[in-house]
Amino acid sequence: MDQLIVFITLGVALLFFIWGKIRFDIVALLALLFLVVMGIVPAADAFSGFGHPAVITVAAVLIVSRALQDSGLVDVISKFLDIISNKLLAQIALLSVIVAIASAFMNNIGALAILMPVAIHLARKNGHSPSYLLMPMAFASLLGGMTTLIGTPPNIIIATFRADILEEPFGMFDFSKVGVFVALAGLIFMVLIGWMLIPRRKSQTSEEDMFDIENYITEVKITTNSKIKGKTISEVEDISDADVVILGMVRDKKRIHAPSGSQDLKTNDILILEADTDSLKSFVDNTKTGLVGGKKFHKDAKGSDDILIQEAVVTENSPLINETAAGLRMRSRYGINLLAVARHDTNIRQRIDHVKFRTGDVLLLQGRSININDAIMSMQCLPLAKRELSIGKKRKTFFALSVFSISIILVVTGLLPVQIAFSLAAVTMVLSKILHVKDLYNSIDWPVIILLGAMIPVGVAFETTGGAMLITEQIIGIGQQYPPWLLLTIMLVITMLLSDLINNAATVVLMAPIAINTANELGVSIDPFLMAVAIGGSCAFLTPVGHQSNTLVMGPGGYKFGDYWRAGLPLEIIIVAVGVPLLMFFWPL
Repeated sequence: MDQLIVFITLGVALLFFIWGKIRFDIVALLALLFLVVMGIVPAADAFSGFGHPAVITVAAVLIVSRALQDSGLVDVISKFLDIISNKLLAQIALLSVIVAIASAFMNNIGALAILMPVAIHLARKNGHSPSYLLMPMAFASLLGGMTTLIGTPPNIIIATFRADILEEPFGMFDFSKVGVFVALAGLIFMVLIGWMLIPRRKSQTSEEDMFDIENYITEVKITTNSKIKGKTISEVEDISDADVVILGMVRDKKRIHAPSGSQDLKTNDILILEADTDSLKSFVDNTKTGLVGGKKFHKDAKGSDDILIQEAVVTENSPLINETAAGLRMRSRYGINLLAVARHDTNIRQRIDHVKFRTGDVLLLQGRSININDAIMSMQCLPLAKRELSIGKKRKTFFALSVFSISIILVVTGLLPVQIAFSLAAVTMVLSKILHVKDLYNSIDWPVIILLGAMIPVGVAFETTGGAMLITEQIIGIGQQYPPWLLLTIMLVITMLLSDLINNAATVVLMAPIAINTANELGVSIDPFLMAVAIGGSCAFLTPVGHQSNTLVMGPGGYKFGDYWRAGLPLEIIIVAVGVPLLMFFWPL
């Protein structure tokens, strides 16, 4: 009976993971609490997962990654990239390789996020579409993450599973034996062929329009000095040089959908427009209208004369998701104005302050230069417009690298376990003020931590009730007349497919017990099967929802949901073809 309850719970959780309407960390918590209520997971062990070495390690690695960003290291790399060749192929290669290398030693999402503005700037500067650069970079961050223990949470989880069985975890560079060759094969494919499979997008060469997205939806107000006051909608469309579409208007707080061309305009009327940044600026300048969102800051406020406009993309874990600017009281809470919203391939019909934000939305924000970046960070959005990069002091960059290097040495030599070494590094980064205390907890991807802490006891229940063994028997039954390497391939492919649909950490927690049981039933080493699960967990190349790196580039790259499999499917086939022989060679059965 317990086994059936666990199966049903996991099945429902998987459906909710795929559905995506409820955050994955909430789904994981609900699954855990349900099993506790049903008496399958002991109440005393319900939250034991939050003290698991894998969870502590992931949190520490995220903190250290953020400290490396703040140290100025990546900014120095960005300055170098700004002077590289203007040839598209060279840019794809260099950016992808650097992201892959950085992802091996820091959080892969962080590595991608830091270099995205650089890629967008290079695309604008050289007249290329950002879509050619961003997807290869997102895939490179996944490929790089699979090469070391700390490169991605699935590797850390797999190492702890091995420690539970063999009393010795995988080492820092045990994943490199196969991971480096697989990553290299993937990078070669993306640089030479993969980027050409990505749908072509219109190039953006404007200084303002930094990436290829659909037009912004924004609102302008007719002022007493406006040149279009008293004119009709048709007259406004005729006299406007800018490529602007009038979608509607608001008068006396009443929305008028698709106003007729004969509709005259009065003071305080609000026009709802669709336009890119260039056209919007031209329209506002020419008509002397005002942006509704661009309310003035108090003149006596510090920095009120130094106002910036910046573009940012809403990330998967942003507190803005499913909220509106009005509901959040964005101006009073974050000290910024929302000027416009862009959503790829979707028409926005609500008032701007009543639009519910979604992952991948691009926001045009206005704020004081002293706090706009902090506000964007607090909203867990990613700044996309070109900005001055704060190059860290050399001593801080060197010190941060030294602390990070010492941590790796301590792990490689076995002097300290990874969770202790990187926790020490995280504390050192804070005490040395490389990472500000207020950024300590903001740097942790809490939904992933909650997911891991909740799913680990669920995974234990999956194993102890015999659920993992039951699936193992089915797999062995199907492949009992075939060689073990075929079962290894099946394990890799199943993990790949799951990671395309649900969080890769959850995928690995579920698949690792099955891999271990399969190896034990076959009487072979568990290492190649665990490594197959680790590689598969990093191969979410078919959808934008499989990994945050893919989601992050969707809006700025102008991608559609179906764009990912075009380059992702042949990439996954290559990884299987290269990975299985390498697993058999480096980790013999």
